[in-house]
Amino acid sequence: MITKTTTKTRLLFARNLRRAREARGISQEMLAELAGLHRTYVGSVERGERNISIDNIERLAKALGLEPENLLRRDADC
Repeated sequence: MITKTTTKTRLLFARNLRRAREARGISQEMLAELAGLHRTYVGSVERGERNISIDNIERLAKALGLEPENLLRRDADC
């Protein structure tokens, strides 16, 4: 659930993560497995519901073959 306290950066990250995953044709479940995370966690991050740690940003970026900063760029072409 998105609330007033959800930051623009969190929503930007969520959008970029989803786009990058979909561009690679992989499911949330597969991304979670590749990153060593739970599928429901990945889903909640993609919906902007979770305040993700830097460690998990790195894990997801690595699983997608990206640098972490790519998932935080406003003009990201993931």
